[in-house]
Amino acid sequence: MPGLHEKSTVIINQGMCFDKMRVPLILQSSEEMTIEKARFNMIEQQIRPWNVLDKDVLDMLIVVKRENYFPEDQKTLAFFDTELPLPDGSKAMNPKVEARIVQELGLKKPESVLLIGAASGYLAALLAHMTRHVTVLETSPVLKALAEKNLQANGVRNVAVLQADGLSGQHTGNYDVIVVAGALEMIPESLLKQLNVGGRLLAVVGQLPMMHAQLVTRTASGFNERSVFDTVLPPLAGVEPASTFKF
Repeated sequence: MPGLHEKSTVIINQGMCFDKMRVPLILQSSEEMTIEKARFNMIEQQIRPWNVLDKDVLDMLIVVKRENYFPEDQKTLAFFDTELPLPDGSKAMNPKVEARIVQELGLKKPESVLLIGAASGYLAALLAHMTRHVTVLETSPVLKALAEKNLQANGVRNVAVLQADGLSGQHTGNYDVIVVAGALEMIPESLLKQLNVGGRLLAVVGQLPMMHAQLVTRTASGFNERSVFDTVLPPLAGVEPASTFKF
């Protein structure tokens, strides 16, 4: 018998491909191979070096197809280390920040998640892949519609996208995880109150040029905070940056 690492002969018969054991092989088009190569490079050259090493997160990045959440002319760009423009003029996070957020939260399948900011729907899909349910609050009707369309097209059924301001208090609930997909100068108490005991909140906090991702965990006696990585995000929609003195 051939060794485990020996290449088996491929037999082509009436348009089908089989290995020596007569197991059908799935042939990929050159375009599909290019996409998968780009995905591999994104994971190995951008995401792993950014200290995203959790196997479940890395495996998820293969299953949840990032390119499906962007228009045709951006599909190949979806794997670049860049913030792609969205239809309302805002920008999506780059892939390594999305992956690092998911890893730092230590998500569990029974958990409920609140995501503030829909973007293209991709971050919601990542969160939904690892949890029970995700509620997304988005102020832009354009992004709400885009996220709903993309999630539905990709068969994601455990996400609800609502048009609401996540910081206004008009929509409140109790969640195991809260993620803010835009920079804040400080985390409002109204969000912290919505965390269940044992729950975690992650938001990028600060002002240019210094921002950091802050992870807050609710305990029976209060809140524990720690900075988990440095990054820069545009302000959350509707949040005005503090005025600074100019000469």
